[in-house]
Amino acid sequence: MKYLDNKTKIIATIGPATSSREMLKKIIETGVNVCRLNFSHGTHADHKEVLERIRSIDEELEIHTGILADLQGPKIRIGDMGEGREVVAGDLLQITTNKDNPDAIWINYKDFPRDVQQGENILLDDGKLKFEIVSTDGKENVEAKVIFGGILKSRKGVNLPDTKISMPCLTEKDLVDLEFVLKYDIPWIGLSFVRSADDVLELKSRIAKADKTSLVVAKIEKPEAVQNLDAIIDEADALMVARGDLGVEIPLQEVPLIQKSIVKQCRNKAKPVIIATQMMESMIDSFAPSRAEVNDVANAVLDGADAVMLSGETSVGKYPVEVVSTMMKIVMRIEQSDQIYNTEIFPEDVPARFITDSICNSAAQLAKTAHATGIVTMTFSGYTAFKTASYRPNGFIFVFTANRKILDMLSLVWGVKSFYYNEFVSTDHTIDEVKLFLKEYKYAEVGDYVIHIASMPIARKGMSNMLRISHIK
Repeated sequence: MKYLDNKTKIIATIGPATSSREMLKKIIETGVNVCRLNFSHGTHADHKEVLERIRSIDEELEIHTGILADLQGPKIRIGDMGEGREVVAGDLLQITTNKDNPDAIWINYKDFPRDVQQGENILLDDGKLKFEIVSTDGKENVEAKVIFGGILKSRKGVNLPDTKISMPCLTEKDLVDLEFVLKYDIPWIGLSFVRSADDVLELKSRIAKADKTSLVVAKIEKPEAVQNLDAIIDEADALMVARGDLGVEIPLQEVPLIQKSIVKQCRNKAKPVIIATQMMESMIDSFAPSRAEVNDVANAVLDGADAVMLSGETSVGKYPVEVVSTMMKIVMRIEQSDQIYNTEIFPEDVPARFITDSICNSAAQLAKTAHATGIVTMTFSGYTAFKTASYRPNGFIFVFTANRKILDMLSLVWGVKSFYYNEFVSTDHTIDEVKLFLKEYKYAEVGDYVIHIASMPIARKGMSNMLRISHIK
């Protein structure tokens, strides 16, 4: 049982290029910590096969790979355009919700004619084409003028940056997919096109009613989400800066500052944050990234992101192993820099957690002073792991837990390595066993210092209230 040495986690989207057991094992051994299942594509049978393969590989390698099930959400798309259709600036086009109208462009959003208004913009294919609403009958047909033209291709995404859409955050398809996700106890669920904290609460309510423990990743890709960010962070378990749709829905130049702001706010509230979309996109077709992409990944690590994510690069790209290897090299190089560790945060005050929060803060400070190899925490919920990670200590966070359900989940959290442990006899006995384990698996060497967070008495597995430094002998 030996994990890779990256603290910033790597998420890879699984698709045709990586769904075989052989390729899954290669990318996991190369550096992937979390596998993303994109429910916008593939069947349940496809996803079930991938799940079984990941869990088989974990058993073989004695590791815990995280899994993120990404629900499609209310993604608006146009229909079949055949070979594609050229549209020219100034053209007037009809867009319809009626599939039986062969002369119009079909859109899958049934309330489209009721929601849009004259003068609002329509962006297609990640913003490559731009239309303006000329008129709507409020029922099924809309007339639009082409502002910036090009080739309109089948099934391309539609963004409505000026429109308040009435579609629910969880569509009928999402509810069917959610049933599958919960059946297989996938630890993380991505919620697309979040607009408010209520969207997150609805999903969490459904998870709770199913008596499951999956955590919610709120994807920030709508202007409304940026406006409601504080409340969304409070309710979500993690955030994803989904820069694809976000960069279409808001001015592009705003995205970098929003990204940095989200990372800071998430760290203050001890919520993991993922940076996603186009991180290494040129490697879909090329064996090497652009210099700008290298800087993009590096800056996400420098900002303090918990994870960086690959999408098409690993799902359909020609060089999935190479792109993971390249991203791993960037992450590892940046993590040699002292400037990413022990950076200032302003944690929120949670009276009910005051003792535990103070212990985690002190552990990070003590680890810095003692140049400790790592911080060991005993947890059942994972809270101390999230909280300690938010301080970005210069050392790993070794989590020992009797709760098997959180082992895969913790693979998303910065700097965390998790292990199953259920021998809570006494504090001294547990600490001695943990030190032997760390030395045996070469996570620590003779002469190293380790910081321990635990609860006293340890057998009760209560709230963390103890801090201790020990020497590896």
